[in-house]
Amino acid sequence: MKLLIASDIHGSAYYCRALLRAWDREGADRLLLLGDVLYHGPRNDLPRDYAPKEVISLLNERRQRILCVRGNCDTEVDQMVLSFPILADYALIVQDGLTLYATHGHVYNTGHLPPLSGGDILLHGHTHVPAWEDHGAYWYLNPGSAAIPKEGSAPSYMTLQAGEFSWKTLEGNAYHAWRKGEGR
Repeated sequence: MKLLIASDIHGSAYYCRALLRAWDREGADRLLLLGDVLYHGPRNDLPRDYAPKEVISLLNERRQRILCVRGNCDTEVDQMVLSFPILADYALIVQDGLTLYATHGHVYNTGHLPPLSGGDILLHGHTHVPAWEDHGAYWYLNPGSAAIPKEGSAPSYMTLQAGEFSWKTLEGNAYHAWRKGEGR
């Protein structure tokens, strides 16, 4: 199974469409969204083509293949219009011999760890900055933001297939790859 992993669409129809094109191009089986789907939040500028109602329609069309965790900008009202679950604070995913603790990052993060076991992968968005960091007992991975990237990063996503993570721009240009057991 191939996962496409993304975070922080923040209601941008432009970047949501680009992400869905990437999903089709990648041929991924599922899309894992790490929160902040519809609302841009009070600390962010409006993203390009801010149109949450269009994002709702685009994502609901593919609801059967979307997994999602709740971001700090996601609310019960958002769940009323999205046809796939978005209110879980985390998801535990076991794939390709890897255990992923997927969350948004505003509650559980490297400063406040969830109940990880040795060798687990903490996967979250929230910072809008791509990351792949070895923390000794666990790895921290972040796809960056699909719509509002920060610290000079590009709009991006990750894929996971056959135990390898790949970080890519929304245009599909790979800029990093990592497999557990390998260095940075």
